[in-house]
Amino acid sequence: MNDWVVYGIGFLAQALFSARFIVQWFLSEKKKRIVTPSLFWYFGLGAALLLFIYGYLRSDFAIMLGQVITYFIYIRNLQLQGEWQKRSKLFQWLAFIIPVVSWSLIMLEGSTSWNELFSSEEIPLWLLIVGIVSQILFTLRFVYQWIYSENRKDSHLPLGFWLMSVLGSSLILFYAIFRKDPVLIFAHSFGLILYLRNIYILKNQKHA
Repeated sequence: MNDWVVYGIGFLAQALFSARFIVQWFLSEKKKRIVTPSLFWYFGLGAALLLFIYGYLRSDFAIMLGQVITYFIYIRNLQLQGEWQKRSKLFQWLAFIIPVVSWSLIMLEGSTSWNELFSSEEIPLWLLIVGIVSQILFTLRFVYQWIYSENRKDSHLPLGFWLMSVLGSSLILFYAIFRKDPVLIFAHSFGLILYLRNIYILKNQKHA
């Protein structure tokens, strides 16, 4: 596939990821406390699908890892907010079926095998390990957020989520620089600024 198309898919995915944090940051600045709008999770659903496809087209398992898990965590947060129940049954079924079918077809019929994903000549083993570890950490922030929200029976983005975001994003940025991946470099450079700003807002919120 043409590189411009591949990068276009990646940038679109990261644009959605960035947009959700911009909306979240803007509303948090306005209310002087951390808020999590439902749009944050809806943008995440679309972005996760696109980023999985981008990672596959780039033969980059580190990018693909975690998108399936976080996708369904996004849905669970919408359920905790009471937003998911407002959507039609058709929307709910399609949201579950489309990613499962898409991911299955990519894995079963695609030209890239699992061996190629783990043994790409473009990615040395040590760098692949860094990428996988950083992606696991970046994914675990949403697992932590999900458990935290389940305990509170409401959707929240706690301090631990933002701290894990900073650490995971820094590692992915390191990985992206070696991979010369413009999509990841742009996304995580911008993301770090928003994560740090949210930490600042949250600390001021607690002091207040």
